[in-house]
Amino acid sequence: MNYKLEKERIIELGKRAYNRGFVASNDGNISIKLSDDKFLITASGKSKGYLTYDDILLCDMQGNILEGTGRASSEIRMHIMVYQERPDVHGIFHAHPIYGTTLAVAGIALDEPILVEVIVSIGKIPLVEYGTPGTDALPDNIKKYVKNHEAFLLEKHGVLTLGADVETAYYRMETVEHFAKIFFNLKQLGSYKTMDKEEVEKLYKARVNFGVREDVGIY
Repeated sequence: MNYKLEKERIIELGKRAYNRGFVASNDGNISIKLSDDKFLITASGKSKGYLTYDDILLCDMQGNILEGTGRASSEIRMHIMVYQERPDVHGIFHAHPIYGTTLAVAGIALDEPILVEVIVSIGKIPLVEYGTPGTDALPDNIKKYVKNHEAFLLEKHGVLTLGADVETAYYRMETVEHFAKIFFNLKQLGSYKTMDKEEVEKLYKARVNFGVREDVGIY
């Protein structure tokens, strides 16, 4: 099987990410879980703005390539870990958007309740401790947070977002970067106010209308 429609989804989202400056050169990786034992993932060394069907590999949950040519993404262990720990996740997006990555490199989490839309759609965005890319260190560090969060800043690395489908994972990447820009600007102003606990809890209850678990990203 060539999973043409699923590959087209990855190709389209790769173009969007590239055009928005979320990735440069051959950065980032995208995947879609097809079943409990198979998923599609972008091959290593391929620009996300110019993906072809051949640049998307079919793999099993042990990381073996079942269909396609080229090397699997260096971050395949990270994708496998997420799919094993979060059965509800069927799409993963990893990129290096400027503002989100700036905060990740600076070691600053997006963990304060500031923006309504972020509280409702994602919640707290933790900073995951640095782990060497392409090794077990990075997925092991993410694993500490993965059950209770939908987006992560990866220290000295970039941003990771999850979704019930790959489109949701991509849109969360947009949300993280938008929030990171706002947060960066707030820091330039020198002061800002966080939302009070009572109002935040009301927003948690509203999440059901957006298909978001009430218990993720809790501040």
